[in-house]
Amino acid sequence: MIESLRRFTLFALYQTTVVVGILLLPVAVLARRAGVSLPVGRLIETLEAAYDDADSN
Repeated sequence: MIESLRRFTLFALYQTTVVVGILLLPVAVLARRAGVSLPVGRLIETLEAAYDDADSN
């Protein structure tokens, strides 16, 4: 039961992060032009790895 809740929570966080990353794309493009990098991609990769790890157990 706890594993299912953990897996669902990680999946929801992953999906939310993907949506936020898509919505922030114009801001990220402008920030990149200004020389600033947003760590959204790294956050998505971390959550994806955590979800994959939870899903494989």
